[in-house]
Amino acid sequence: MRVNKKYSCLPAEEKGIHIINIRAIEDIGYDQHESTLLNSLSKNPDADCKYGLYFRDGKRKVDYILVYHYKKSSAGKTLTRRVHHNDSSARSTKQDQPLPGKGVQLEMGESEPHVDYHEDDKRFRREEYEGNLVEAGLELERDEDTKIHGVGFVKIHAPWNVLCREAEFLKLKMPTKKMYQINQTHGLLKKINSVIQKITEPIQPKVAEHKPQTVKRLSYPFSREKQHLFDLSDRDSFFDSKTRSTIVYEILKRTTCTKAKYSMGITSLLANGVYSAAYPLHDGDYEGENVEPNDRKLLCEEWASYGVFYKYQPIDLVRKYFGEKIGLYFAWLGVYTQMLIPASVVGIIVFLYGCATVDENIPSMEMCDQRNNITMCPLCDRTCSYWKMSSACATARASHLFDNPATVFFSVFMALWAATFMEHWKRKQMRLNYRWDLTGFEEEEDHPRAEYEAKVLEKSLRKEHKNKETDKEKLTWKDRFPAYLTNFVGIIFMVGLTFAIVFGVIIYRISTAAALAISSTPSGRSSVRVTVTATAVIINLVVIIILDEVYGCIARWLTQIEVPKTDKNFEERLIFKAFLLKFVNAYTPIFYVAFFKGRFVGRPGDYVYIFHSFRMEECAPGGCLMELCIQLSIIMLGKQLIQNNLFEIGIPKMKKFIRYMKLKRRRSLDHEEHLKKKQRYEVDYNLEPFAGLTPEYMEMIIQFGFVTLFVASFPLAPLFALLNNIIEIRLDAKKFVTELRRPVAVRAKDIGIWYNILRGIGKLAVIINAFVISFTSDFIPRLVYLYMYSENGTMHGFVNHTLSSFNVSDFQAGTAPNDPMDLGYEVQICRYKDYREPPWSENKYDISKDFWAVLAARLAFVIVFQNLVMFMSDFVDWIIPDIPKDISQQIHKEKVLMVEVFMREEQGKLQMLETWKDKDKKKGENCNNHSPRLSRSHSGSLSSCHSYPLDV
Repeated sequence: MRVNKKYSCLPAEEKGIHIINIRAIEDIGYDQHESTLLNSLSKNPDADCKYGLYFRDGKRKVDYILVYHYKKSSAGKTLTRRVHHNDSSARSTKQDQPLPGKGVQLEMGESEPHVDYHEDDKRFRREEYEGNLVEAGLELERDEDTKIHGVGFVKIHAPWNVLCREAEFLKLKMPTKKMYQINQTHGLLKKINSVIQKITEPIQPKVAEHKPQTVKRLSYPFSREKQHLFDLSDRDSFFDSKTRSTIVYEILKRTTCTKAKYSMGITSLLANGVYSAAYPLHDGDYEGENVEPNDRKLLCEEWASYGVFYKYQPIDLVRKYFGEKIGLYFAWLGVYTQMLIPASVVGIIVFLYGCATVDENIPSMEMCDQRNNITMCPLCDRTCSYWKMSSACATARASHLFDNPATVFFSVFMALWAATFMEHWKRKQMRLNYRWDLTGFEEEEDHPRAEYEAKVLEKSLRKEHKNKETDKEKLTWKDRFPAYLTNFVGIIFMVGLTFAIVFGVIIYRISTAAALAISSTPSGRSSVRVTVTATAVIINLVVIIILDEVYGCIARWLTQIEVPKTDKNFEERLIFKAFLLKFVNAYTPIFYVAFFKGRFVGRPGDYVYIFHSFRMEECAPGGCLMELCIQLSIIMLGKQLIQNNLFEIGIPKMKKFIRYMKLKRRRSLDHEEHLKKKQRYEVDYNLEPFAGLTPEYMEMIIQFGFVTLFVASFPLAPLFALLNNIIEIRLDAKKFVTELRRPVAVRAKDIGIWYNILRGIGKLAVIINAFVISFTSDFIPRLVYLYMYSENGTMHGFVNHTLSSFNVSDFQAGTAPNDPMDLGYEVQICRYKDYREPPWSENKYDISKDFWAVLAARLAFVIVFQNLVMFMSDFVDWIIPDIPKDISQQIHKEKVLMVEVFMREEQGKLQMLETWKDKDKKKGENCNNHSPRLSRSHSGSLSSCHSYPLDV
């Protein structure tokens, strides 16, 4: 029998029984009686190790967990494998000897167990990798006696010397003993700040880290040579759990196992199933009666609860527990939500203005006035009849709520709001960088991903087979060209698919409108347009939600086949593809209604047809802005309610329930294991793995687009976004604290590529809103009429001015209404919305001069609006400094103080050396005054006196 000398068991003092050679025990197995006897002899150490938060000795903290699957022997359950490394007491020669009789029992057995070479290969890789971790200084302990069948856990602890070494390598800024006073405001500003603090005190979280600080510790990159600068009175808490797990993860990424030429790091081992999971532990339970206080419990009470939705977030505690990258996400989300408050207030005022002035709006009053007796041309061929303009009264009045002069002001306001938001976030980000000691932090190149290493290995093996050089292989653009081509074709196909679906919905709208016009009653025909619009938008919403999930998977697959080198490259490429596809998916239906619907209709007698049978749909008499508002509101609210909230709540709950049922089925097979309390690493293993922040950012970026891009048509968008985000913050917080495994803390000083995307959307919003106001709304035609064509300087006659006339005798054959007497009288002239010459003109039905005057005004407005708002946004960007003045002063003060500390230290060293030299001279003079015999007898001490300063 092969004896494994790498792993050894716990010392006898810790287990309560002397167990020898765990490998032999595992291979042979114990029957139920022997296992029960051993368990009865050994005391239960779970309480001492706080149920998995510490090693079995109850002293060494678990910093990281590696999880793997194994197959138990059929002879019975294997004994608990508690493996300790770097423990001198666990390396006795006695413990390396096989159990008496057990080894012989295996060798003389009648049949050997079936050998699974794949499982053996995984086990050998694990042994090699864990041995390399031990050589790197980490301490390990294995546990296979868990409530989860076939799952083993390797607990990892980083001792003090390893933490110090890695902290120096990573250049982690740690607080020193030196403390300094933070500059405080004086005079009027101090009084204002104190009043604001008293007012906001009820909405502040009850967290120590959130209290305003008057003093701050000076931070400096950790150095083992300068440990005297740091406060090391409590070594256990000097490196918090977040920092410890980060250090261990860096070692895990750096350490490899090299079987033959296949070098595998932790990412490769996870990808190949050697380990099934790797994660740091949560600090403890977050609910229960006898739960010890911990940061997770505090976060659950003061942050991840819907009952505290009105309070500020404890961002510093979030950063302390989850790391800077996640802390920055929630800080950004908090700033975005706060900035939505003024935008929502202004949006409500604009909406109320529209409600207050709807009865004073002359164009809508003229449309609703039945005395005008304006007969409109049919909306479809044959089946549709003539109709009265007054029947569209409700639509015209509703359009005024969103199509009024205040919406223009609101568009300018939101453009400036977006610029102010970006500047406010940059300043907030700098404050957090200062508070979190990230000033001067620069991200280093990450380790290669597992897939990249595998591709490079495959390439080098191919070259080696051809007897070529294999040094410093890397993937070139030639290697990635098939993936790039697939990406290009795939993205074009997905965008084309989105356009095709939108086109299909257009066909549905046209055909459904025609069908309803045939079968509906006269009262129902008046609501055809609303019915068709609402159902089409719901179809669009369902398609958008489904395609969002599909496009997310496709974007990930397209990024994977590119094989980016590092995780950062992978994330940036994934974000770009996913954003492009989801942006097109979410906004294509809205772009159609805003800029294309009603533009290519033609005119009565010469309509534009699709497939020679379906007539292009027209805008309502009040314009397409009302329909754009309906489309935008339903898609925005539907996405937020269904996709963002129900999916985020429902899917994790469903997965949790499925895992619970599986575990319940397993527990029913083993009553003894059901009685044991779960260890912390077992509980965390049943949580969902952290999938990154990309989905969280993506939904907020898409929402930001809804808030800014078409805000001219829907002033209430910021309000609905604000209500959604209040829930979203607590929902995400609850998910991170209770539903997900604890992610590895990642240092970051900004939100990365998302900031550039936000700026791009902000610039695009100015252009889109300019076109919405000028081309989609009736704002420009009203101005042109008011200042060029109105006889009395009012809007009276505007509706008649925008309508052209058509002689019904000019209908094409087969397109005239089947029932021309539907209104009770014969119609000779019908009206339609366009700027064309009347039928009695020489150039009948040609585009009139009024059209070109309105078009020129529209284009002029776009140019003026765009340049003016862009200039104002850039002015806001320029006038607000990126770094707050007080923060720049504090950073400068830290540099000065650090120089003073080092100068004082150098002066202290020089003074000490001078003192030693003076003492040495005095000793030398005393030695010269002694007798020769005495000096010879003290020659050794004399020489040591002279060498002492040199040694120091």
